[in-house]
Amino acid sequence: MRLPISLLTVTLLVLSGCQSQAQTPTVTVYKTPTCGCCGFWVDHMVEAGFEVETIEVSNTADTRARLGVPDELASCHTAVVGDYVVEGHVPAEDVRRLLAEPPPEAIGIAVPGMPIGSPGMEIEGRPAQRYDVLMFTRDGRAAVFAQH
Repeated sequence: MRLPISLLTVTLLVLSGCQSQAQTPTVTVYKTPTCGCCGFWVDHMVEAGFEVETIEVSNTADTRARLGVPDELASCHTAVVGDYVVEGHVPAEDVRRLLAEPPPEAIGIAVPGMPIGSPGMEIEGRPAQRYDVLMFTRDGRAAVFAQH
């Protein structure tokens, strides 16, 4: 029996969507219970198609240290996705690129501080700041991964 082209197309699209969801690792976010912008970043990641698990901690500095994030790259939350650390308000598109095109020696990417206009840090009436996403290695070296 031959399926109508529209039903076949819909079936293929649904199946390909399920496959890509299964291939995207869960993002585990470590944040303090009182940080609102961290919640907005989680929303950004979910809207971009990531599954997110949130773990509330009393101090994110301990998590950063355990995962090898250099102090100068610190932000308000730390995430783990696949084999990588994602520190701060990194755009979902950069996380996808990290997973698709892993840089040699990288253990993660970071947006230091909390730049206005980065995902989760949008403030009505305030212009977005320019910021870099930095790739970092276990020995603390950092290089620009993306610019926004």
